[in-house]
Amino acid sequence: KQWYQRRVAITAGGCRPIASADHMLPEHLGMADLVEEMNVGGGNKVVTITGCQSSAKTCSILVQGSNKLLAEEAERSIHDALCVIRCLIKNKNMICGGGAPETELSIKLANYASTLSGVESHCIKMFAEAMEIVPFTLAENAGLPPINIVTELRNRHAQGEAMAGINVKKSCITNITEENVLQPLLVSLSAITLASETVRSILKIDDIVNTR
Repeated sequence: KQWYQRRVAITAGGCRPIASADHMLPEHLGMADLVEEMNVGGGNKVVTITGCQSSAKTCSILVQGSNKLLAEEAERSIHDALCVIRCLIKNKNMICGGGAPETELSIKLANYASTLSGVESHCIKMFAEAMEIVPFTLAENAGLPPINIVTELRNRHAQGEAMAGINVKKSCITNITEENVLQPLLVSLSAITLASETVRSILKIDDIVNTR
């Protein structure tokens, strides 16, 4: 309820929630053309506020489904789309998708690891192998044979096809930029950074104390 009150306050032009009618002052009120309760079916009702005289551009998305599972899945999809838009606002750079960046990075790191020796070489090699989890998982979720797909993808990148990626619709490896499959750069950067920080935190654990 507090979250809803904050959204209404922003939308209506900076009004404030008040606990008593005695506290209704002009500076605490907002402006709107219409506030009404609407029936959206199934006995459910929502309160809509339209014509708000505020510089804040806000809106609400009403999600309905034949059952709770479909509604929750639609909500997750909308949330993912909004997160992508937020990433684009923070960083407008785009890269190709389909597991192409991770595969190219894996090959580059593996080649770099071969020039080193000792523990440092082993760590970089393991990091390179971990990057292949992304195309492997993508192929698996698309119902494709992940081992065959990742092997072919690795070979295509080794031959210089840096834009080769997994085409889920065609169930094969293609030039993913020609299919307009792009993703925000910030998504990949955040995923790699957070995963690396998690591993570093785990490696700092010296001992585990079991408790009951």
